[in-house]
Amino acid sequence: MSPIKLAIVGLGKIARDQHLPSLAANPNYQLVAVASPNNKLEGTPSYPNIETMLREQPEIEAVSLCCTPQVRYEIANYALEQNKHVMLEKPPGATLNEVAGLMDLAQQRRLALFATWHSREAAAVEPARDWLVGRKIRKVQVTWKEDVRVWHPGQAWIWKAGGLGVFDPGINALSIITRILPQPLVLKDAELHVPSNCETPIAAELTLQGPGGLPVRAEFDFRQTGPQSWDIDIETDDGHLLLSKGGSVMHVDGKQTVSAPDREYANLYARFAPLVRERRMDVDLAAFRLVADAFMCGRRSVVDPFIE
Repeated sequence: MSPIKLAIVGLGKIARDQHLPSLAANPNYQLVAVASPNNKLEGTPSYPNIETMLREQPEIEAVSLCCTPQVRYEIANYALEQNKHVMLEKPPGATLNEVAGLMDLAQQRRLALFATWHSREAAAVEPARDWLVGRKIRKVQVTWKEDVRVWHPGQAWIWKAGGLGVFDPGINALSIITRILPQPLVLKDAELHVPSNCETPIAAELTLQGPGGLPVRAEFDFRQTGPQSWDIDIETDDGHLLLSKGGSVMHVDGKQTVSAPDREYANLYARFAPLVRERRMDVDLAAFRLVADAFMCGRRSVVDPFIE
């Protein structure tokens, strides 16, 4: 079977750190081009935009979009109109309605559309889901705190409307809990802390609830220094589960049961190939809906300006 001719749109930090190595290690793909307004990839044809790229290389079969969420819809819509399969970095768009439009177009054209959630591919996520089956969950605490200056240096887009602010990492935690918890969640309360010189929050606290009143508390903060915290703590009627390091490590009653190297993006590309070949969609918006609800219903407080 011939490799899928794929192009990357948006050659920033995440593309270089994660997408390029994952593609290089996967024989299902041939990276044939890059479209990025300010960056080029040595040894690979590089173009300033997707329109020029697809005009020059119409044989491209699929595109992986690593651009900022504010421009993702227009680029994805154009790719689908050109009959290209599309893989979306998270979040899949700036609004839910944008993603709904992409889903309609992909379905009409029988094209693959993959809304990726890389944290769901962390090593301990599926074992945690399996462990929770049959247990009564009493309480869930999410603590997702990191230093924005380390993980998003100079990325002004994250502070603009549509950039999500602290929900850019926070949605990773939400993608995990909406995968491992057996019940759907609804937002009950949200507090968003927005710097006086920004349009998106630097910190947030959410109270979520599942059927039967299951309490889920989530704390997100971009102002963390020192050790970073990416933890999900779950108390059940039959033991205590802790997911740490973004879902890559699992402890049950204090004993480590899972720990494995990062293969999140490698797993995403492994999943995308059959979607392309079978022309199927994989778009789960549960985490994105919770973030949208927080922006719609959350209280906003103004905090100190953010200085890079």
